[in-house]
Amino acid sequence: MKVAVPKETRPGERRVALVPLGVKTLAKAGLSVVVEAGAGASAGVSDDEYREAGASIAASASEVLQGAGLVLRVNPPSLSDPDEVAGISPDAILVSFLSPLTNLDLVRRLAESRVTAVSMELVPRITRAQSMDALSSQATVAGYKAVLMAADHLPKFLPMFTTAAGTIRPGKALVLGAGVAGLQAIATARRLGAVVEAFDVRPAVKEQVESLGATFLETEHDVTAEGEGGYAKELSEEQHQKELELIAGAITGADLVVTTAQIPGRDAPLLITEEMVKSMRPGSVIVDLASESGGNCALTKAGETVVAHGVQIIGPTNLPAEIPVHASQMYSKNITTLLAEFVGEEGQVALDFENDVVGPATVTHQGEVKNERVRQAMQPSA
Repeated sequence: MKVAVPKETRPGERRVALVPLGVKTLAKAGLSVVVEAGAGASAGVSDDEYREAGASIAASASEVLQGAGLVLRVNPPSLSDPDEVAGISPDAILVSFLSPLTNLDLVRRLAESRVTAVSMELVPRITRAQSMDALSSQATVAGYKAVLMAADHLPKFLPMFTTAAGTIRPGKALVLGAGVAGLQAIATARRLGAVVEAFDVRPAVKEQVESLGATFLETEHDVTAEGEGGYAKELSEEQHQKELELIAGAITGADLVVTTAQIPGRDAPLLITEEMVKSMRPGSVIVDLASESGGNCALTKAGETVVAHGVQIIGPTNLPAEIPVHASQMYSKNITTLLAEFVGEEGQVALDFENDVVGPATVTHQGEVKNERVRQAMQPSA
C-alpha cells in the first residue's frame, strides 16, 4: 500500500508528519512511502534523507496523493483548497489532527468523499496508548516553548543572581492548568530559576506539580472538576467565582503567567479578567496557550501580542511548529505507533472498530460519521 506524506500547507507550519525513522518503520511493515518534495525541509529533513530511508519523492501534492491508501498529515486538510480533500482517494485512510468536534464542515466533507478519517485528537488517554498520544507530545513542546517565549519578552532575569552589584531576586511564574503543557511549563520555568506557583481544578495533579518544585495553589472552597479521560470539565458558576478569586490573589505577584486550560469541544474557560491584568506589575508577561479556543485571558487575541495596562499578553496559535525538529520526531513516533494498530506485518490494513484505540479515534468511514461525540456535535441545537 502507498503511504502519502504531503507538505503541510497551514501558514507558519514547519512540522512534517513522518521523519526518516518513521519511513523505515513503515517500510518494515511492507508499506511504500511517498513524500512530497520539500515536505521535511523546515523540520531539518532533506529529500535525500527520505530517499536514504527508503521513501520516494513526489514533485507535487497531487502526485503524492494519487493512489495513496494512507495519507499522513499534521494539520487537517484545508477546505479553502478543495483539492486537499478531493485529492484523497475514496476509501483511503487519512490520519492527522482534525479538530473534529469543532471542524464539522471538514467532517462532513470527508464523509461525503468516503475518506476514512482517524483523528489524532481522539486517541484515548489510556495507558497502552500513551505512545500514540500526539496531543500530549505536542503539548510538551508548547509548554516548553511558552516559558522561553515569556522569558524572552520579560524585562528582567528569571533566576536569582548574586553579584557585586547586589542580589537579584528570582522571578515568579504562575502556571494555570497542570496538564501536559502546564507541567512542562512548570519544569521549564523551574529550570530557568523561577519561583513557580500552579493551579488546576483537578486535585490529582497536586503531587505532580509539587514533584517539579512548584507550589500548588489551594483553597478551602471546592473548585475541583475532573472529567473523562483525565481532562478538566466545566465548573459551576459558584466554583468558577472561587477559582477566579484564588487566581486574582496569586497573579499580582507573578512576573510571567502561562495559561493552558482547555475543555475539549468547548470554548476555553476565562481565568484572567481585565481587572487581574490591571493588578499585575508593568512589564509582566502572559502567554495564553488557549488562544485559538477563545483564550484564558479576557484580553487575548489569537496570533497577536497585545500590550494592556503595561502587561504583554501573547496569544500563540501553533507553538509546536516553533520547534519543528523534535516536534516532528515525536509526532512521527505517535503516528507510526498508531498505524501498527491496524496495519499488519505484510502491509495489509484491517480497521477493527472494537479496538480500544482505533474505534474511538475513527471519525468517518464509508460515508458515515462513526464517532458518537462528533455525531452529537453535528446535531442542530435545540
